[in-house]
Amino acid sequence: MSAVTEMSPRILLIEDDAAIVELLRYNLESEGLRPTIAMTGEEAEVQVSEDRFDLIVLDWMLPGLSGIELCRRLRRREATRNVPILMLTARGEEGDRVRGLATGADDYVVKPFSMAELLARARTALRRQARGAKGEPLVKVGRLTIDLAARAVLIEGIRVVLSPKEYRLLQVLAQHAGNVVTHNTLLKEVWGAHHLSKSHYLRILVRKLRRKIEYDPKQPRILVSELGVGYRLAGGSDSD
Repeated sequence: MSAVTEMSPRILLIEDDAAIVELLRYNLESEGLRPTIAMTGEEAEVQVSEDRFDLIVLDWMLPGLSGIELCRRLRRREATRNVPILMLTARGEEGDRVRGLATGADDYVVKPFSMAELLARARTALRRQARGAKGEPLVKVGRLTIDLAARAVLIEGIRVVLSPKEYRLLQVLAQHAGNVVTHNTLLKEVWGAHHLSKSHYLRILVRKLRRKIEYDPKQPRILVSELGVGYRLAGGSDSD
């Protein structure tokens, strides 16, 4: 069990189920994290106006102000605009997951969830946030290294030649390493907003990129599909 100190990352847990709150509080503290609890969206808005947080864990289904609307509001606030949001949802439909991500969530966990999975996703989000705060230009995933400052991609130290679109796709995924990036976001970032209907462009480009960075492109462990939602680069500094 890790000790919680004043320097421990601060987590805002927004959840109205008391049993889940206590379970998450115990496990987050066991990981050396400092959770603050809000049981409604309104309470959460008060908390973020008074304190700074490193990660927000947000339930979709809240009484009163919904998780989706709260997520929108948090993304409009200067203090929480770039704080990673991990959404908890009992809604497993693809459309709901896409809606949550499109609203501003960085990742999601579907209830009933594995505590190990939730903690792993929380750690990934915190690592990404720390890298961004330090301006760290390197993202490492297993044998892959992406030097964002030098615009260089290396496999086991050997530089890989990528096309401009292959690099842009990998760059966007690296900037969100460990989190899902939706199909529409990738299409917009790589081809532009007028190509959102061209999902086959993305599938073809992912296939080409996997041939260059995966040991086995048919069983990808670096560039991972999130079915019906988008793609994820396995968490930075950790292989999937």
